[in-house]
Amino acid sequence: MPVLERYFHSAELGRRWTVPGGVLPSSLGSQSGCQQGPLPWDLPEMIRMVKLVWKSKSELQATKQRGVPENEDALHSLPGDVRLRGQTGVPAERRGSYPFIDFRLLNNTTYSGEIGTKKKVKRLLSFQRYFHASRLLRGLVPQAPLHLLDEDYLGQARHMLSKVGMWDFDIFLFDRLTNGNSLVTLLCHLFNTHGLIHHFKLDMVTLHRFLVMVQEDYHSQNPYHNAVHAADVTQAMHCYLKEPKLASFLTPLDIMLGLLAAAAHDVDHPGVNQPFLIKTNHHLANLYQNMSVLENHHWRSTIGMLRESRLLAHLPKEMTQDIEQQLRSLILATDINRQNEFLTRLKAHLHNKDLRLEDSHDRHFMLQIALKCADICNPCRIWEMSRQWSERVCEEFYRQGDLEQKFELEISPLCNQQKDSIPSIQIGFMTYIVEPLFREWARFTGNSPLSANMLSHLAHNKAQWKSLARTQPRGAGHEHTGPGSDQDAHTGPAADAK
Repeated sequence: MPVLERYFHSAELGRRWTVPGGVLPSSLGSQSGCQQGPLPWDLPEMIRMVKLVWKSKSELQATKQRGVPENEDALHSLPGDVRLRGQTGVPAERRGSYPFIDFRLLNNTTYSGEIGTKKKVKRLLSFQRYFHASRLLRGLVPQAPLHLLDEDYLGQARHMLSKVGMWDFDIFLFDRLTNGNSLVTLLCHLFNTHGLIHHFKLDMVTLHRFLVMVQEDYHSQNPYHNAVHAADVTQAMHCYLKEPKLASFLTPLDIMLGLLAAAAHDVDHPGVNQPFLIKTNHHLANLYQNMSVLENHHWRSTIGMLRESRLLAHLPKEMTQDIEQQLRSLILATDINRQNEFLTRLKAHLHNKDLRLEDSHDRHFMLQIALKCADICNPCRIWEMSRQWSERVCEEFYRQGDLEQKFELEISPLCNQQKDSIPSIQIGFMTYIVEPLFREWARFTGNSPLSANMLSHLAHNKAQWKSLARTQPRGAGHEHTGPGSDQDAHTGPAADAK
């Protein structure tokens, strides 16, 4: 029995939200539940839930002292690249099988379950902190607050959520205001505002637990591919899902898939790219035969968390299988090596004017394009935020280059801080990757206000980097600075560096 279920019994906390009549709509593709605004919470039920959470505080602290029982953490005691086969028959990566990259991976040392066990205990014990941070979503004040977040901060975060559809949304500020829980807080809010919780009869506590799993499985030591990047991509995806050309055709299932894929598209990213895994003979490169190695791992990790949390366990088996396969298609589309494939298809559709968004296949293709845009939209943000992201991704590149130099490997393109400057990397990335994709996206949207705004920022930011490049000595490198995230989406002639 999972530890959280032992504390939060399903009879008390697992009561699922029901739609009128108590029956799940026969077609989850219907649009009826999608256009509704946030539905009112059953406050007495939520208050009882909060009381039970705070009441369990002492028990959770006792768990911290004891650790997780071995039989409940068997998943994390398995070595290496062990995978689970879930009820739908699709193999799922064991979460925690992909630690941060260091010399242990180069020496092919077996990954013990110790780190996974500590990670799971930390996640369970962090539930109260996340629950406290997300109070702003419900307007509830616990009887015994943990005082981890000041009320002023909660108020500011709540105000920011009211403007989550604005393109100038500052994800760095939002992450600070939510005490590092930007991904969990943002997803809970978006699932509520899109009516997904009620439409799919999701259990709120289970949804929260799943999102905590996703957020915790991003590596905070990555400067770029971390949970803040995931939250930023999710916020961008939300903006794209609101584009008039697309929004009127989307079903609740489309919206849920888009948000889930955006949130988990880089989960458990190691901070190095696919070529690094291949030349170090990493077990995942062998497992996926050197094809979309990171993206396949991100997807299987996501499926593993969905099954572990049992978020969709109440849905028909055929539907959960379809959701898993669509998530696979969306996440694998973020492979930068497939950029030309998707760009060519999009150009052909726009030239032939044969996109039929009433058709589920065409809608899914545009969701793939939207996710690709969201994943590499940093150069289209305002300069202050775009520059931060650029410095972070280059810091991650340089760290990989230092690691390759340390182990006497050939330094990957764009990873040599002595030769590859941030301006030159960003100018190439914008020219060869970002501009072609966003020009076609603007054609699809009919040059909507958002598309025009993004292209304007892109032109301004490119000019800024060119100006900085002129003032920087040729070959000037970069001094290391910050934390971390995912390399899969940032390259100039950049496919190699991904």
